[in-house]
Amino acid sequence: MSFRREKPDLNAKLHDVPHQPGCYIMRDRLNRVIYVGKARDLRKRLSNYFTASRTKHADQKTRALIESIWDFDIHIVRNEGESLILEMRLIKDFRPKYNISFKDDKRYLLVKVQMADPMPRFILTRVKKEDGARYFGPYAHSGALRTTLNWMNREFGLRICRPHNPDGNDYIHCHNDIIKNCSAPCIGRVSLDEYRAKMDLACDFLAGKSNQLIPALEEEMKKAAKKLDFERAAELRDMIESFKTTLKPMRTFERGSNRRVASTLDPMADVKELQELLHLERPPLVMECFDIANIGLAHCVASMVRFNNGVPDNSNYRRYRIKIVSGQNDFAAMSEVVRRRYSRVLLEGRKLINAEDLDISQEGPLEAMRRLEALNDEEPFEDESGEGPNPSPQSPKSTFIRLPDLVIVDGGKGQLSSAMEELQRLGLHDLPLIGLAKENEEVYRPHQSEPVIIPHDRGALKLLQRIRDEAHRWANGYHQLLMKRRIAESLLDECPGVSALRKAALLRAFGSVAQLRKAGVEEIAAVPGISHAIAETVQKFLAERGA
Repeated sequence: MSFRREKPDLNAKLHDVPHQPGCYIMRDRLNRVIYVGKARDLRKRLSNYFTASRTKHADQKTRALIESIWDFDIHIVRNEGESLILEMRLIKDFRPKYNISFKDDKRYLLVKVQMADPMPRFILTRVKKEDGARYFGPYAHSGALRTTLNWMNREFGLRICRPHNPDGNDYIHCHNDIIKNCSAPCIGRVSLDEYRAKMDLACDFLAGKSNQLIPALEEEMKKAAKKLDFERAAELRDMIESFKTTLKPMRTFERGSNRRVASTLDPMADVKELQELLHLERPPLVMECFDIANIGLAHCVASMVRFNNGVPDNSNYRRYRIKIVSGQNDFAAMSEVVRRRYSRVLLEGRKLINAEDLDISQEGPLEAMRRLEALNDEEPFEDESGEGPNPSPQSPKSTFIRLPDLVIVDGGKGQLSSAMEELQRLGLHDLPLIGLAKENEEVYRPHQSEPVIIPHDRGALKLLQRIRDEAHRWANGYHQLLMKRRIAESLLDECPGVSALRKAALLRAFGSVAQLRKAGVEEIAAVPGISHAIAETVQKFLAERGA
């Protein structure tokens, strides 16, 4: 039985929504987040969703969204810039199916200054790292930010060249000093201490600590207007607006750090809750999820994504071409990918264990891998230079791959059974395993006919959904990549009369050249854009080229 709620009176709920900027979250009857949006005026924006005229004249996707809305939440912010940043954060957290933007790894711009550099400079980036640099932002309006930085570099005489530590040789190829855009610390025109003082002033300005500049520019704009220099006045006006937009204070809404936003994530709390609901012996700090992408008869592929401490571990994602299975058989494909993944992990682990000791001790594969895991945590392995303590013969190397605390397969009982059989063949009988069915988000466990129903508002289920959706994205991305390669490079490139568009149409219709060889002339001619004469040419060409 799925988790459902009574649909509230949404029009009545609208009366409590203020005329303020913010973000709104649309949920379906299973309490899943299906859309995230932002608005300058939340009341006006939300009221548009529940008017008869909007439903009548909307496109098919919007109508489907409106019909699926069961409830909504709102988050009030201070300005439009904050709503943009919060919207991005919420979409990345929940990955709603009706949102397109921000589902990938795109982020708003940050300004980075590495103060440890000899001559620091402003750098635009989208990723904040723990590298000791100073970061400003994020900034929702990239155009205003770039205008502000260009002015700051000119006003404070900061360098914009790329060398880490520029010298006289770099100065020869640079014109910024000539056009008065740089104070030229590389040739000693200003000392390094003077240059750093300029950078400190610029950082204070970017941090909003200087309140004198904008009034001074406004006064200059008024003087230019009185002198009828309207071009200069307009330039100053636009610059002032860019400064105000860039320097407007905004919260960043980091994941799990701002509890005023109820929908931010706390990954470790979700991990602990999942352990309790599934009655696991240890918290699933490391989880691996498998998904199969199989569209038509071409390119059956699989993905494996890994989460550490409730967050993606992108460096340990894997993708597979299914080799043994032919046609559409998700169960057999799941068996193959699980076998390949964990046989490889066990093989690497066996290299670190004395094989004779393993055979005599009757230690199972799972126990041996857990022992290696404990050794890996306790004994840091030094490099092979000979420096430092010598590791024991059974100490795991830096390449050790630990088994997950929980294996997840995307699918119901069939996929779960396939994965379970492969794990048992490998001796991993006790490795925790579940299947997550898509329709009602039911959690299936081995040897239990009834699924576990986790309420849709619980963080544990949202964690499972995040890792499942990530596996799905990774598998589909690989499938699309292979399809693009197949379309780009094909035997059909040499076929007379077959253009790039006709080649793409044929491969979309038949999936591969191998399937196209089996088709008759009439089947080929049925493809849009392919005439009967072209179909005969294609069939003859492939027959001459052989299998």
